[in-house]
Amino acid sequence: MALSVETESHIYRALRTASGAAAHLVALGFTIFVAVLARPGSSLFSWHPVLMSLAFSFLMTEALLMFSPESSLLRSLSRKVRARCHWVLQLLALLCALLGLGLVILHKEQLGKAHLATRHGQAGLLAVLWAALQCSGGLGLLYPKLLPRWPLAKLKLYHATSGLVGYLLGSASLLLGMCSLWFTATVTGGAWYLAALCPVLTSLVIMNQVSNAYLYRKRIQP
Repeated sequence: MALSVETESHIYRALRTASGAAAHLVALGFTIFVAVLARPGSSLFSWHPVLMSLAFSFLMTEALLMFSPESSLLRSLSRKVRARCHWVLQLLALLCALLGLGLVILHKEQLGKAHLATRHGQAGLLAVLWAALQCSGGLGLLYPKLLPRWPLAKLKLYHATSGLVGYLLGSASLLLGMCSLWFTATVTGGAWYLAALCPVLTSLVIMNQVSNAYLYRKRIQP
């Protein structure tokens, strides 16, 4: 027997809510896992994986889910308040990423190692630069008068698309980091595959939530 449109809609929203909840838990769990593994403070390098996972796994995931009608932790608040919370989370993510990048550069300088010699390092630098540009672009949405010649609807679309690309770059950097000697020396076998699934899962959820949040906003706007 075919399901009614209303029933299908309820099932779809329930699945999106469940996937969003999973993304919240996975992003937090992965960050805690990396922190336990790295033992921040045990060395200069130990702060790098912690700060990067905090930036690209937890803070950015929470920032992007802020606008999801099913998964936002602050969905009861106005869109204006959520937009400012989103920007604050993104700014915190950028600061963590910049600090993590600076510390690993200092660590390599102390050891006399080359910079950007791996795909992980190159992807990480690109992700950090993209995040900086994304935060700068967000100012145009917080203060539309800064860009009076650009239609606000187009700015939102470009910003959402660019943000998704930046998030995927950050996730790719995390995945490549899990191929490093530091990570593979400690995490092996099934545990490695479970860890690698974390940024993959959150990326899939974010892609779905961001695209649907935009469609939802288009649908409710007059």
